[in-house]
Amino acid sequence: QVQLVESGGGLVQAGGSLRLSCAASGSIFSINSMGWYRQAPGKQRELVALIIGSNNTIYAGSVKGRFTISRDNAKNAVYLQMNSLKPEDTAVYYCNGLIQTTISFGTNYWGQGTQVTVSS
Repeated sequence: QVQLVESGGGLVQAGGSLRLSCAASGSIFSINSMGWYRQAPGKQRELVALIIGSNNTIYAGSVKGRFTISRDNAKNAVYLQMNSLKPEDTAVYYCNGLIQTTISFGTNYWGQGTQVTVSS
């Protein structure tokens, strides 16, 4: 099947930066989109940023101008550069991929999540 493995979370002071990485592996035929979602305690999971194809991007309004999503198709990887972090960005960040495998059409896959904590 397909696995998504994230890395790069951690603790940072407000105003700081972090870079999240996610790599997909397994029986991948093609990747339609990859993105990042986050879930703070007591809140629903929300979209942070999405990249469709090679360079069509969508951002949540709360992160636009501060976060940048990018993708390396050769590595089946997606990245999230997070600058000017705020305490309200604290959450578990999940990588998501809409992936076609060798035996199925597009299926949503999720990573295990990585904690991002921004201190004030």
